[in-house]
Amino acid sequence: MTISRLVNRNVVAERGRTSMRLEPELWDMLSEICEREMQDMSTLVRRIEAAGHAGGRTSAVRVYVANYFRAAATEAGHAGAGHGPILRGRLTEMTRSAA
Repeated sequence: MTISRLVNRNVVAERGRTSMRLEPELWDMLSEICEREMQDMSTLVRRIEAAGHAGGRTSAVRVYVANYFRAAATEAGHAGAGHGPILRGRLTEMTRSAA
């Protein structure tokens, strides 16, 4: 029997109080987004729901988190985090050509 890592938390969504089950890392990312956007979790979830998504609420939240951080990702940020040798190579080339 596999034990789920999902964490159940209550939020106030469009139709009232409900619960969502997400991985701890996604809850952390949602909290970070709330801090950056200066809003509480329930407001963010209602905003995500209002944007519309073919899947359910939890799916919409997962997609929103992925898109939020994807939009914020930059070549320099990826290279600084050590993500992918291709990106590091491009950054090195960009640095050389700028000098």
